[in-house]
Amino acid sequence: MTVSGPTYHLRAGEAAKPPYDVVVTPKSAGWGYSGLAVLSLAAGASAAVETGETEVLVLSLGGGCTVTGEGNTLTVTGRESVFAGPSDFVYVPRGASVQISSTDGGRFALPSSLCTSRLPMRHQPASAVPVELRGAGQASRQVNNFCTPDAFEADRLIACEVLTPGGNWSSYPPHKHDEQSERESQLEEIYYFEVAPGPVGPGLAYQRVYGHDRADIDVLAEVRSGDVVLIPHGWHGPSMAVPGYDLYYLNVMAGPGQKRAWKICDDPAHGWVRSTWDDQDVDPRLPFAATGVAR
Repeated sequence: MTVSGPTYHLRAGEAAKPPYDVVVTPKSAGWGYSGLAVLSLAAGASAAVETGETEVLVLSLGGGCTVTGEGNTLTVTGRESVFAGPSDFVYVPRGASVQISSTDGGRFALPSSLCTSRLPMRHQPASAVPVELRGAGQASRQVNNFCTPDAFEADRLIACEVLTPGGNWSSYPPHKHDEQSERESQLEEIYYFEVAPGPVGPGLAYQRVYGHDRADIDVLAEVRSGDVVLIPHGWHGPSMAVPGYDLYYLNVMAGPGQKRAWKICDDPAHGWVRSTWDDQDVDPRLPFAATGVAR
């Protein structure tokens, strides 16, 4: 039986539990590891967070905050919006109780993963976030690799941000990471979307997920700011930024592998597209307010 899009496409508000705009847990997603919450705080407000058996990041989507716990008070300076360059963030270990407070208010992503090791609570500056320009031509996009295995130490959690100029395709060619092998990691994935508004209203984009012989799924979702797409398995991509509307998405991944690794396989029907990038330039609209960019 094919699983239809609405099962895995959560529209803005459908996974809300105030003060959280989004709450996705392994239980609610029907899998084992990956989670995400998006916390909105009014000026002067705060929220208590218990990490339980998960490791958690506190990442700005807009605005700044302080994270207090474990004998520390750490400041997330933050950013104006997700299109204003990478943000600094705070790592909070499993078994911790912290308070997130914001003087001026803001919105904060809390990617998480079930984990076993207890690493120290710490702050990572925005200047330490590797920014990569990937693809070329209309497949150009920017990847902020803030919590990938080579960039930041965590137990299981892998997370990055992808920014795609309007009219471009990202998460392309379609790829998967749902089987553990020498070439591939088994990783559950959450996509959280924000779309830059146009001059007369909110923007939109599209996300595709489809199956293979060992995993059946079929999603073609029109996504808007605050939407989430859950990807337990299958080929995913492209993520399509429609002309006139820049696209942002946060990727949260984790899985059962003994080694924290992000290895993917391209759909062999479409992997040839990578060879066409050699004689194309990267989209000149990139990077979005970033420095220290790898090309």
